[in-house]
Amino acid sequence: MAMNKCVVCDGNHSKLFYIGILKCDHCGHVFADMDLSNEELSALYRRDYFFGDEYSNYLADKKIIQKNFKLRYRNLKPFLRTKRHRTLFEIGCAYGLFLDLIKDEFDHVSGIDISEDGIRYARDELLLDARQVEFLECELEDQKLDVVCLWDTIEHLRDPHLYLEKISTHTEPGALIALTTGDIESLNARWKGDNWRLIHPPTHLHYFSKRTLEQILNRYGFDVVYSRYCGFFRSIDQVAYHTLVLRKNYPNIYKFLNWCRVTRFDFYLNLYDIVYIVAQKRG
Repeated sequence: MAMNKCVVCDGNHSKLFYIGILKCDHCGHVFADMDLSNEELSALYRRDYFFGDEYSNYLADKKIIQKNFKLRYRNLKPFLRTKRHRTLFEIGCAYGLFLDLIKDEFDHVSGIDISEDGIRYARDELLLDARQVEFLECELEDQKLDVVCLWDTIEHLRDPHLYLEKISTHTEPGALIALTTGDIESLNARWKGDNWRLIHPPTHLHYFSKRTLEQILNRYGFDVVYSRYCGFFRSIDQVAYHTLVLRKNYPNIYKFLNWCRVTRFDFYLNLYDIVYIVAQKRG
């Protein structure tokens, strides 16, 4: 089956992996069989995505989301050098909850997202340097990026290779990229098959593995210095909402659990299918 060039290896042939999902014949990178415009992508991440479609209430989960960001930052911190890594730039910053958490750790933090509602909150409520713009259209001029974070973001991008290419042109040796995403080659992903919870186009367009992530990062001048599976905190509210409302369509049971205050708790889980990568610019 023909396709546009693979974002990882430039291969131009693929085969059906799951319904609506293709796999590159050459390197094995997995991706959704669709081509969305910028307008279609922007429409996916309107306010409803965070309040009703993907999350019951994103901001109501703020404390739990920031607990996860504390874990991410704790693992990133050993690679930071005070004189080298003075600024941090987040791609896909949403409502700015990570930037707000670590803003005092750097000389300057900033972020971008295509979500209008998210950027409005980050800018107006949290007073962050946040812009609503697509990264490939973002004017950076001669700005150099010290640390770039993409938390659960790279799988949402139509052209992740172009993002990495642009990041590479705006980074100097020693700069860091930190990212998290699902691992399509993990044991859990292979066991679940097309029922794996992270397979849901059109919001997830690319399905990387540790191997293909290292390959694409290396292609743009970054060496992987840290690669681990990471756990995460989840609120019972969010799990119940996904299961009972989005999947099973049992909203009344979900409302009853909310009324009983069962959903106010959270728990930690590591399914060993979310990979955390830190990569450093060569040279």
